[in-house]
Amino acid sequence: MISGYGLGGSTVALFGRVGGGIYTKAADVGSDLAGKVVRDLREDDPSNPGVIADNVGDNVGDIAGMGADLFGSLAEATCAALVVGANSEELISTVNAMYFPLMITAVGILVSFVTSFVATNFTKVTATNVESTVKWQLIISTVLMSGAIYPLIYVLPLQFSFGNLIGKVTCTQLGAYACVMCGLWSGLIIGWVTEIYTSNAYSPVQELAESCRMGAAPNIILGLALGYMSTVIPIMCLAVTIYVAFKQAAMYGIALAALGMLGCLPIALAIDGYGPIADNAGGIAEMTGLHHSVRQSTDQLDAAGNTTAAIGKGFAIGSACLVALALFGAFVTRAGLIIVNILEPLVFSGLLVGAMLPYWFSALTMSAVG
Repeated sequence: MISGYGLGGSTVALFGRVGGGIYTKAADVGSDLAGKVVRDLREDDPSNPGVIADNVGDNVGDIAGMGADLFGSLAEATCAALVVGANSEELISTVNAMYFPLMITAVGILVSFVTSFVATNFTKVTATNVESTVKWQLIISTVLMSGAIYPLIYVLPLQFSFGNLIGKVTCTQLGAYACVMCGLWSGLIIGWVTEIYTSNAYSPVQELAESCRMGAAPNIILGLALGYMSTVIPIMCLAVTIYVAFKQAAMYGIALAALGMLGCLPIALAIDGYGPIADNAGGIAEMTGLHHSVRQSTDQLDAAGNTTAAIGKGFAIGSACLVALALFGAFVTRAGLIIVNILEPLVFSGLLVGAMLPYWFSALTMSAVG
């Protein structure tokens, strides 16, 4: 039943993310084509019917779609932790210990409330310091979460063990805490690196803007290079997290690390939602004929919103990687498989086909937008 719940959340996330994403980008591109190519209209001109579709698309794709995506990751991580945890006799014999993954999520909600209160009541947010405010929300939520989770580990047995692909792994309370911390702090680093590579306050984006002086081609080439380079540190964080978590508590540790990364999910959603909200505010200001100074302010906020949206996507992708591994581990554990040998022709063939599928899927979605 728990696995079915996780599968349901994942299925809804798939349709919400893909359907909403195709709609919002198609509406955005269609609006720009109608306004810039067919007639030379300003951005969000009320005489362009595509503007309404574009604003609706921000809600459908970037708000509802991302919400479904992150919920799917959270549901799957929780289900994976519960399913893998059921394979430990020590955890099963202690009811509260089985609920440890749910306690992490519950504490995350409370920490997010406190973080949001601090961000909106102890600092003055202006158009120029939005990104720094967002960064401090990430830092504050991570620090508070680190302290709030520690008392929870005492619901776990002093030692508990899991069957592993390579033998039996014995975990301790501090080992479980280390797994959650790895995921939590990896999320912070991924968010921080994402900001550096997308914010106009840092050199990577400034150098990319400077390249535009030489024409469109250098901008596209350097932009792709910048995008590829931005994956290095997040992947290293995920690799370290997976290694430490697996060493401490096998696949249960991987699931706990995913829950740690998604612990402050409300904050991640708030950060991700900021961009589309600022974008819609600019559209409303333009369509209702407000003073041009209002549009200048919303454009500043929209530029910051592009960075905040990228930070939210970093959390979604990083956690999805850990969740996928945790779900695979849950399947292997429950199925009682001894080993998965990549040198077997069928397994290796499956690996190649699986690696191809995202490209096929991406091609179909890009064609749909086109």
